[in-house]
Amino acid sequence: MRSLFWRILATFWLAIALAAGLAVLLGHALNQDTWIINRHPGVKDLSKIWTQVYERQGPIAAQFLLERHRSRFHVDVQVLAENGQPIIRGTFPPRAAAFEARQENRDGRLPWRRLTVDYTSPLSGETYLFIYRIPNSELQAWHRGSLFWPLSAIGIALVVLTGFSLLLTLSITRPLDRLRGAVHDLGQTTYQQNSLARLATRRDELGVLASDFNRMGARLQSLISSQRQLLRDVSHELRSPLARLRIAIALAERATPSEREVIWPRLAKECDRLEALISEILELARLDAEPGAASPVDLAGMFAQLEENARIVSPNQHIDWRVETAIDLRGWPDMLERALDNLLRNALRFNPEGQPIELRASADEDWAILSIRDHGPGVDEAHLTQLSEPFFRAPGQTTAGHGLGLAIARRAAERHGGELLVGNHPDGGFVASIRLPLRAAVAKTPLPAGG
Repeated sequence: MRSLFWRILATFWLAIALAAGLAVLLGHALNQDTWIINRHPGVKDLSKIWTQVYERQGPIAAQFLLERHRSRFHVDVQVLAENGQPIIRGTFPPRAAAFEARQENRDGRLPWRRLTVDYTSPLSGETYLFIYRIPNSELQAWHRGSLFWPLSAIGIALVVLTGFSLLLTLSITRPLDRLRGAVHDLGQTTYQQNSLARLATRRDELGVLASDFNRMGARLQSLISSQRQLLRDVSHELRSPLARLRIAIALAERATPSEREVIWPRLAKECDRLEALISEILELARLDAEPGAASPVDLAGMFAQLEENARIVSPNQHIDWRVETAIDLRGWPDMLERALDNLLRNALRFNPEGQPIELRASADEDWAILSIRDHGPGVDEAHLTQLSEPFFRAPGQTTAGHGLGLAIARRAAERHGGELLVGNHPDGGFVASIRLPLRAAVAKTPLPAGG
């Protein structure tokens, strides 16, 4: 398997090495004569030293300097004036230089390398032309020694650049490896939210990715935990009516005909409860399915239908509904109607007769608020945060129910991008509100109220 680490490291290293090598070779090829003149010990600064000796001590001292220089460095030197005539005899005659030039043009196999350089004296202002003749064997030996430091510098630079490439490669591949491990742990349901905490502190794309992954992992774990808890709650809630049914059936098998007349209604009641519980569980599960395309929501028609349904269930209760503003709301009407119907049924259980249940729709900037208020005893503040959890029922409740109404309403609100808000009204009673985002909310004349 190819490793991203080695591919990134090799790419950086080869690119840097190639660029450095090409730069050295190009510079060496373009400035070869200059390289020798500025660095060869038999050529470097000779023009300056010779000019000072010639102008201060005369031609004999200058000639002696060139001869001594030749015996030391094996470099022949000839010095010409501006008119092209030799100033001194030098260490090789100009005619030999002309002959060598013709010979080089003929076969290109001279054993010497010729270099020329101009030098202007700062004292007299005269310009001298220096012709150097360096044996190839001497030049090759010098090249081997002179390239040691450049090659050493290049080697050190490559080592340093390799280190930086290694650090850069590790800074990319290590976070990816941590993310891979986190994905594996998430798949095995052993993901720990603090496993990417250090990586999430980075201020780059990988840090943002780690932060998003942490949030996704936390959300998935929360969903998995809630699903497991829901399965446990469902099994517990189903076990109770099933146990009662088993007991009733066992009693019916041993009962007399007159006793069975009393047991059959009890069996039918338990079956109805079981059917209602299963229907609410299925309704809660259907909220997680794809609802399809959103459509405009007719709140006035929905509230009128809710009032009619409530009148059938509780004829003695009064529903006071009102759409306070014309709201341009898009969503899934069936889902919202089921959610509001569950909230309304909860209100009907606790609202005393003679007091109206208030059903309102209003707009608050970019949000629509659908609220239902009863005038019942309310809920203890300590249990408000748990009311929307599946199968949770506040302690002390004696009314029928399975604790799924508020959970269904909350899930419907979340599918619309909103939220469920619950609390006690300051003037008494309980208020449940669904807060939904709007495309547009335009305040107009309130629509006719129902009830």
